[in-house]
Amino acid sequence: MNTISIAPPPSAQSTAALKRELKAAEARKRTLALLLIAPLAVFLLLIFVVPIGTLLTRAVKNPEVATALPKTIDVLSNWNRKVLPDDKAYAALADDMTKLTHTDTMGALARRLNSEISGYRSLVAKTARAMPVGNTSGQKFIPSQIREKLIELDSRWGNVEYWQAIAKNGSTISPFYILAALDHKQDGFGHVMPSDPDQSIYIQIFKRTFLIGGAVTFFALLLGYPLAYWISKLSERRANLVMIMVLIPFWTSILVRVAAWIVLLQQEGLVNKALVGSGLISHPLLLLFNRVGVYISMTHILLPFMILPLYSVMKAIPPTYQRAAVSLGSHPFAAFWRVYVPQTYAGIAAGALLVFILAIGYYITPALLGGPEDQMVSYYVAYFTNVTINWGMACALGGLLLAATLVLYTVYGRFTRSNLSLG
Repeated sequence: MNTISIAPPPSAQSTAALKRELKAAEARKRTLALLLIAPLAVFLLLIFVVPIGTLLTRAVKNPEVATALPKTIDVLSNWNRKVLPDDKAYAALADDMTKLTHTDTMGALARRLNSEISGYRSLVAKTARAMPVGNTSGQKFIPSQIREKLIELDSRWGNVEYWQAIAKNGSTISPFYILAALDHKQDGFGHVMPSDPDQSIYIQIFKRTFLIGGAVTFFALLLGYPLAYWISKLSERRANLVMIMVLIPFWTSILVRVAAWIVLLQQEGLVNKALVGSGLISHPLLLLFNRVGVYISMTHILLPFMILPLYSVMKAIPPTYQRAAVSLGSHPFAAFWRVYVPQTYAGIAAGALLVFILAIGYYITPALLGGPEDQMVSYYVAYFTNVTINWGMACALGGLLLAATLVLYTVYGRFTRSNLSLG
């Protein structure tokens, strides 16, 4: 007769040992995974994160005045900014200006103060050339005499606004560029106020950027959704062939594609000749150097970024759902709209977010195909970087554009997580 032996239940000590072994195994797996991705993480940190972070700090750096006029800033630290400072401030300014003539910081100081008050550049240069302040025997003037000499040299030193411009830039960190990028500034007392109407252009540029990005996203969705739906219904072989044709633009330089659109859209180009030849129009249309050319080219370039997420979602939707709705008495269009389309919301959101983020950062296409009223934020970032060498303003505009992108990504992340939790 066979007997069945029953193993004794594990003791508490053996259970604890097993748990420790499992935790150790999981820790080894996590360590191995971290070691595998460590080279990529270090590469991204050194090549991507650190340079961008360093550039973004330029948007709040303000070292020109504090570095060039340290004694003047120290004297003005307790100044009420309502009336002209005392004689000590004039003496400190003369001392700083005397030392400034032998350094390379005068140009940076003049440019920075000139951005506060137009004409300050000439005042700094004129004052620096007149230094040191002294009489004919070489004996230095007393502070009250220095005050008189500076005002006699240029009456602007008797204007409180020019001293306020120095005092409010005494810190090496300033929101000047960020406020300027938002069409705001600080008054003489450091209070935030709107910029002058003739200098308030950047909010309008951001609105234009988001408008163009939204329009391109809409056109890409309008063209990409039916195309992705058609591709998802093809056989695998034909779908692969069509997807290769969709991906062909990825293998072509953007400059080449923009140049091709210039040839196609000009007044004597193929598009206008085809429209005139068909009798739809009697005169060639203006399709270049305006918003129309920008929309056409950007939609063509970004269309694959809309099709790919849509196709990946549509390919996973079972066709039986829509057929079941029709078999239950639903109209085919109603079944498509109420059963099929809601299942593609994730692809629509992913494609729209991807296209919009890429669109608001475009520079080459609007610069070559658009007019003056079609330039986006990236154009002005390049302008301040390459033409005026104003890194602070360029980094402020780029930082705000990056912040808008991160906000959009965060909203999309919350949207997708909420949809997953509801599902």
